[in-house]
Amino acid sequence: MVKHSTTGVLYFFCPYICILMKRSFRIIIVLIGLSIGGLFLLQASWLSNLLEITEVQLVDKVNEAGISVVNDIKARVYAGQPVTLPKKGGLGFGAELHLHFIKPVSVDDYFTKAQISDKISEAFKVAGLKKLNFEFAITSTRDEYEMVSSNFRTEYWDTINNKIAYIAIIPESGSDFEGFSAFEKLIVIIPDYRSQVWASLKWVLLGAITFMIVILAAFFVTIRSLLVQKKLSEIKSDFINNMTHEFKTPIATISLAVDALRNKKVQANPEKMAYFSGIIKDENIRMNKHVETILQAAHMDKEELELHLVPLHLHDIIKGAMDNHQLQLKDKNGQVILHLNADSDVIEADEIHFSNLISNLIDNAIKYAAAAPIITITTYVKGSSIFVSLADNGIGMTDETVKRIFEKFYRAHTGNLHNVKGFGLGMSYVKTVIDAHKGSISVASKLGEGSEFTVQMDLAK
Repeated sequence: MVKHSTTGVLYFFCPYICILMKRSFRIIIVLIGLSIGGLFLLQASWLSNLLEITEVQLVDKVNEAGISVVNDIKARVYAGQPVTLPKKGGLGFGAELHLHFIKPVSVDDYFTKAQISDKISEAFKVAGLKKLNFEFAITSTRDEYEMVSSNFRTEYWDTINNKIAYIAIIPESGSDFEGFSAFEKLIVIIPDYRSQVWASLKWVLLGAITFMIVILAAFFVTIRSLLVQKKLSEIKSDFINNMTHEFKTPIATISLAVDALRNKKVQANPEKMAYFSGIIKDENIRMNKHVETILQAAHMDKEELELHLVPLHLHDIIKGAMDNHQLQLKDKNGQVILHLNADSDVIEADEIHFSNLISNLIDNAIKYAAAAPIITITTYVKGSSIFVSLADNGIGMTDETVKRIFEKFYRAHTGNLHNVKGFGLGMSYVKTVIDAHKGSISVASKLGEGSEFTVQMDLAK
């Protein structure tokens, strides 16, 4: 009574357990998805802040480098006399009698454009901005250009994409130039500074992208593992369910036979004693076969299939397998149509395993027949290979079942019906054997229209 009560409780709570597992799986997916989304947002925020900080640092370094260049320039320009004579024209008066022979010293009196460019490049190099592109200009005290780099004027007006730094060339306090009210200026432009900032951060960005790819890969592997575990759990449940029904019948039959043997009337009748003893023996053999099937599957998991390859006539193997199923066919009023058209049928194969392969395909066609089974077996040669086609008039398979038919323990879902016996190991065994023989097998099936299995093997040389 306790046993039946426990089983009843398990059956009662099983649907709720399955629902809980499905909900847990969804919750895990949602939580992991939120975690990944949060990491993406944090990375984006971090990169945005890093970009802003790098831009500020870039502007500061450009200003520091500009001040360094200006200090170098004024140390030479304002070290001498505060005015110079004009380079051309000599001494003279203008139309309004203004004396114009005095001219304040300027940067272009001491440096060429190439020299200023080199000084800026060197200052940037010291500041860690070796690869930074720039344009520059020197303006006079009247804001007129004294010297200009090649693309300065073009870049000067693009204030959206470019950064501009103005550094006044101010004489030292106490020098003879201190009284000047206006100063020359060094103007430095950083063209397309954002692109240059991004370029300076390329290794950081590459590291961040790599890190996110690793996280996504881990997420994918985790989800895939969960799906595989979920699938294995379903297969395990199906296997246990099938195994329960496979053992339940012989155990019940043996129990009834034992009870019958305890009956005094049966004990007094030798024929009935032999009958019920035979039932126990047959059911015991049946359970042993089930156990052997499971053990064989476990053995095939741990070790590769050992084959003893010998030349065999494939037609003889097919006929032998058919003979072994005559009783099953007769019991279901079935028939087999043979079209053994292959003119050469010699293959190198393991006689036991390959015979079992053909036998499993025939057994599968008989078990899943909707009515009286009609099995058509055809052989033909194409190139250096022989093909065996086994078509039936069974219940057929869905696309999902066709994809998973060779998975271990997998069986097509038939609801609560268990009229088809087995553990879902037959097709897995077939695939293992054909792979070990370096052949191939394909399936074509439609639900309600039967199935067709096609085996391909190389002919013996």
